[in-house]
Amino acid sequence: MLQLCVFHEVHNRVPQRPCRDASQRRRCERSGGLGKVPCLSGPFRVLSHDDHNRDGVRLTTRPRKTRGKDAAVTAIPLRKEQFDHSAGAASIARTLEAEAAAIRRAASIACQAAAVAAEAVARCQGCVVVTGVGKAGLIGQKLVATLGSTGSPAHFLHPSEAVHGDLGRVRDDDLVMALSNSGRSEEILRIVGDLADRTTGLIAITANESNPLANAATHVVPIGQHTEACQHALAPSSSTAAMLAVGDAIALRASELRGFTADDFARHHPGGALGRKLSRVEEMMRHRDQCRIAKASLSVRDAIADSGSRRCGAVMIVEEDGRLAGIFTDSDLARLLQQRRDVSLDSPVSGVMTGEPICVRQGEMLATALEVLSRHRISELPVVDSFGTPVGMIDITDLIAAGMMHEEATEWNQDSGASHRNSKVLPFRRLERS
Repeated sequence: MLQLCVFHEVHNRVPQRPCRDASQRRRCERSGGLGKVPCLSGPFRVLSHDDHNRDGVRLTTRPRKTRGKDAAVTAIPLRKEQFDHSAGAASIARTLEAEAAAIRRAASIACQAAAVAAEAVARCQGCVVVTGVGKAGLIGQKLVATLGSTGSPAHFLHPSEAVHGDLGRVRDDDLVMALSNSGRSEEILRIVGDLADRTTGLIAITANESNPLANAATHVVPIGQHTEACQHALAPSSSTAAMLAVGDAIALRASELRGFTADDFARHHPGGALGRKLSRVEEMMRHRDQCRIAKASLSVRDAIADSGSRRCGAVMIVEEDGRLAGIFTDSDLARLLQQRRDVSLDSPVSGVMTGEPICVRQGEMLATALEVLSRHRISELPVVDSFGTPVGMIDITDLIAAGMMHEEATEWNQDSGASHRNSKVLPFRRLERS
């Protein structure tokens, strides 16, 4: 097999460097070089016969076997001046705008039909079997992931594998969703008849209602004909963007109809940063035995000493019955020292603490705690039970270490006590013990 390789005659103005090893030196000498190769880097392009670059370097081509030990080949890089970042940004913007326009047009066409399809998905007692080939097949695989994570069991059936035994994976209580922009893909048309007979129905997501796939379907979701975003209007881009958006819309509407909750979503996502956000605060908080806790009757000095050496950015101050009375942060202590209020160190901590601080209940979603920390720019968030007794604390450094918040949030430590005091949020409402 032959491939077209690019050579050039190196002029003195092309910077050179010595060959890096003996093998490269031998290849260079066989090609007529002097033990040096051009020092070139960057993106490369293939040129036609007898082409020249803008510096006048003559470029030649000759056929060469793919595998062999012929002369060394030096690829021709694109010159820096050939890159126009402003033109590149304009091209990117055109692509994004074209795909956004395709989604908007699909929204004006597909909504009613997509709503009917979502109802069929929500009623499905089996699995949603998604099929497609090429780019539509890849969109289908992503749609399977969206359906599965939002409460609609789904799996992907490749059309080629289906005719070689995988049709046996389809049950009579399943629902089929077939994706094809043209509606004329041979692989899809070969199996839609069998799929329609074996299942409760066939949903076709396709460009229009006038194609063989639409004719075989029980529900048709037309997404419209779209001009592709690439410079040749060939590469699937606008059409796949519209297909993906409509598929997601169907999956999420079906999720609403199923009554899918945030707790359900959390059970489907136990891992990763998303799974942690959907977990409960107890799974991320520092438990009581890891926190600094002191009684309100103690002095500031004794409260700090009594809370032990556990590393935490705040001391939770409790009343005699154990309920949370306030919080005294490291920032509060630093403020006393900066203001030279040393005498306050021997006064009751209840006089300088932040009373009725912002806190969250045990059992709350961790996402709620993250939102509170971010909105009020605080670094420590007490966790209390239904009686107001502290059971732990969310510390922002733990969230940053887990990748759930940005490191810039550590700057909040400088005034976290003031944030607790100045917040407009209603303090935790204490409940009387029964």
